[in-house]
Amino acid sequence: MQLDFRDRRILHFLQEDCRISNADLAEKVGMSASACWRRVRAFEDAGIIARYGAVLNPEKIGLEFEAIILVQLTRHDPENLKELVRVIEQRPEVQTCFATTGQSDYHMHVLFPDIAAYNEFLETVLFRLPAVASAQTNVVLRKIKRSAAITP
Repeated sequence: MQLDFRDRRILHFLQEDCRISNADLAEKVGMSASACWRRVRAFEDAGIIARYGAVLNPEKIGLEFEAIILVQLTRHDPENLKELVRVIEQRPEVQTCFATTGQSDYHMHVLFPDIAAYNEFLETVLFRLPAVASAQTNVVLRKIKRSAAITP
């Protein structure tokens, strides 16, 4: 789908506040409410808008330990990789996980209440996976930028 200037503005405002009313959104982008609603529906149908949600502050809900884990694999055995992916997809502490090029095979962003909970995750989950050879932890000291918004 080709996006024009109004489409980009609609997507910008929805990412800023997904609870904005259609009337307010239409007013902000300078179009009729019905035309705006049709465009938003088209974005949803095309999968451009994958979902709507709230952005939480981890510290306010007790998730004070944040880290990036760099995982190296023992070898790229398909069955062991399937198990790794299945386990990671099921763990709510893992916010994002990327298979990457370079020295590490996977990069995971994780949130835990404290370092003890993180250590338990390492010992009882990550290090028990046959695909995992090693993991290096980079503790997040402070957040410079956190954004879920994408500029189309």
